[in-house]
Amino acid sequence: MIYLDHAATTPVPRAVADEMYRVLTEEYGNPSSQYPLGRQAAAGVAGSRQVIAQAMGCAPEQLRFTSCGTESDNWAISAALYQNRHVGRHIITTAVEHSAVLEPCQRLAQEGYELTVLSPDRRGNITAEQVAQALRPDTALISMMLVNNELGTVYPVAEVAGLLQGAQSRALLHTDAVQGFLKTEFPLAESGADLISISAHKIGGPKGIGALYLGRRVRNPRPLLPGGGQEGGLRSGTEATAQIAGFAKAVELWYTDLPSRLSHLDRLRRHARERLTAIPGVQVVGDGTAPHVLCVSLEGYPSQNVVEDLGAQGICLSAGSACHKGRPSHVISALKLPKKVAAGVLRFSFGPETTFEEIDDAAAALRRHRETRFPML
Repeated sequence: MIYLDHAATTPVPRAVADEMYRVLTEEYGNPSSQYPLGRQAAAGVAGSRQVIAQAMGCAPEQLRFTSCGTESDNWAISAALYQNRHVGRHIITTAVEHSAVLEPCQRLAQEGYELTVLSPDRRGNITAEQVAQALRPDTALISMMLVNNELGTVYPVAEVAGLLQGAQSRALLHTDAVQGFLKTEFPLAESGADLISISAHKIGGPKGIGALYLGRRVRNPRPLLPGGGQEGGLRSGTEATAQIAGFAKAVELWYTDLPSRLSHLDRLRRHARERLTAIPGVQVVGDGTAPHVLCVSLEGYPSQNVVEDLGAQGICLSAGSACHKGRPSHVISALKLPKKVAAGVLRFSFGPETTFEEIDDAAAALRRHRETRFPML
């Protein structure tokens, strides 16, 4: 099998699975229990939090565990709006956000919040100047993702943070960094965002565990889940100790050799771009520079047909969210591409295990698809 869909999820290394198994079978106490087995579990959670916080560039107490990136996004939005409930009811976001951000914002608009959705250009870019033009005294929240999951576009989060500081705005800045965590060389806390969402399963960790970073400007956040007082009283519920341990082990593996990993991913992306664009009809979509994502289109050939054909050959890639029941995703639609280009969008995404030979084999399979299948009319 050739797996080229790391932006969807990633393989779990044996070291991560072994660490989770060890915690499940040896450190299975409830972290809230006061006897030694419970204190051992609590110490494990604290140690894992420290590992992840170090990679984030923040203090451990600024990091709260969640069940996934979607929960982190939703919590960030509600926490920001609660803190700024006396500032106003204006929200700024972008048309290319993950649905975990867009759908909550759209629901809030139905409840009386005013929503400004910034549109990208045809290459997928959104600028800090667009945010500046939309910013108002009653803006309570800005939510801009760090790396787009379909295009690989990196957005100017740090520049927007500087803009807010210069304007002395009370608006809080949230970034969905699920695709950006450990895919950039700078620690995420240095971006200046007030709330940052991350997830384990994009970096070789288990599914079902994420985290939310709470910056210094986030004051007394409203608890997401009242109850037993876990996660500093902000998210009650017995901690998922094995998933948390697996998250930390995955971070440790990525972070200890981060420059080398990012360099490898970038070389893979450049190689894939060269091989794929050599196929007649293939064009790059967007200006994505994230090292692990390459979005292309085989113009005129429906992406779902390509995914199914290559999948039958053991090659896993994605139309991303780019094809839903025959329709382009909201991200691709926002680019306003020609119909045949939008319908042919494919996402290739890479991980540390990906080889140049696998990319060559995938490109050869895509070339065969073009040569043996009919384009759509």
